[in-house]
Amino acid sequence: MSFNEIWDLLVGTFKTTGFPSLTWQHVVMWAIGCFFLYMAIVKDFEPLLLLPIGFGIFLVNFPNTPLFGYTESGHPELLQFFYKYGILWEVIPCLIFLGLGAMTDFEPMISNPKMLLIGAGAQLGVFVTFTGTILAGFTIKEAASVGIIGGADGPTTIYLTAKLAPHLLSANTLAAYSYMSLVPIIQAPIMRLMTSDKERLIKMKVGRRCSRTELVLFPLTCGGIIALMVPAVMPLMGMLMFGNLMRVSGVVKRLTDTAANPLMDIVTIFLGLSVGASMQAHVFLTYKPMLVFGLGLLDFVVCTAGGILTVKVINLMVKNKINPLIGNSGVSAIPMAPRLSQLVGQQYDKKNYLLMHAMAACLAGSIGSPAAAGMLISMFE
Repeated sequence: MSFNEIWDLLVGTFKTTGFPSLTWQHVVMWAIGCFFLYMAIVKDFEPLLLLPIGFGIFLVNFPNTPLFGYTESGHPELLQFFYKYGILWEVIPCLIFLGLGAMTDFEPMISNPKMLLIGAGAQLGVFVTFTGTILAGFTIKEAASVGIIGGADGPTTIYLTAKLAPHLLSANTLAAYSYMSLVPIIQAPIMRLMTSDKERLIKMKVGRRCSRTELVLFPLTCGGIIALMVPAVMPLMGMLMFGNLMRVSGVVKRLTDTAANPLMDIVTIFLGLSVGASMQAHVFLTYKPMLVFGLGLLDFVVCTAGGILTVKVINLMVKNKINPLIGNSGVSAIPMAPRLSQLVGQQYDKKNYLLMHAMAACLAGSIGSPAAAGMLISMFE
């Protein structure tokens, strides 16, 4: 073999590596991926989600890697396969709602239906941000997908964005899960700012116990009402109510355990990797995803304020007052938001237990957020 042939062979081999195609945008995305890994591993912020998302971002931002494209024969590569059939086909968000239903005890909310109003009030930011996003130059469908971020509901954000603005899926999903992991940092100052010392000391009565019949009828009744009012969101709510019916019926414990544990873990892995993999440099490093993060933060702040304001309005009309510190839990960030309500409340009175009341408000938010998404889908799809 001559020198020229050896040289051509070396040059040809070099061109098959990622080095010739490496750009500064790839390096920026490595840094973003490593930031999420740092938050998950070192800070322990939502590690179940941020770790696979961060590694997905890191993994796909190397040039020439056969991970997120299509083969010459048209078959999706590994992560593209997860993304296409799991996210774009809306399978994973629905399976997550099935798992959530199997894990969730709606009893605190059923025993105190006023909490539904807090969940509805916390959706205020969705519509405020929707208007602001349109003024920022987004289309109506894009604005609807950004507006739902404030509900702090990752699966609902994915579901709605996949339908209305799939090109914003990675930015919207990452923003939603980022704000969920930053609940203590974002919500605590708003809670202190909007409540007085007297309001923070309000003690709430323990709710009554619900009968098994009530618990079994709830998923049927709630599912039926939502199916009639906002049918567009029934893939999510149907799975949520089915998972809850399995739980409260108590007759299919093996299926309930599977939905709440192994299945939930599996879809969480696919969800995190797929969302992270969708954040390729040429897609993510544009002005719209950057704006999404700013608008999403505004949305989350307004939703938190909306929940607290709703409690204050309810207190004007009821004898048994509600502690407004649980208003932040009107967003559906379970269990971070209720845990924060409890933590802040006990900073002012160590004997005040708000956790179950806050859980009730949060469960109301987990119904209110998909309901708001269903309205937006019905209007703009």
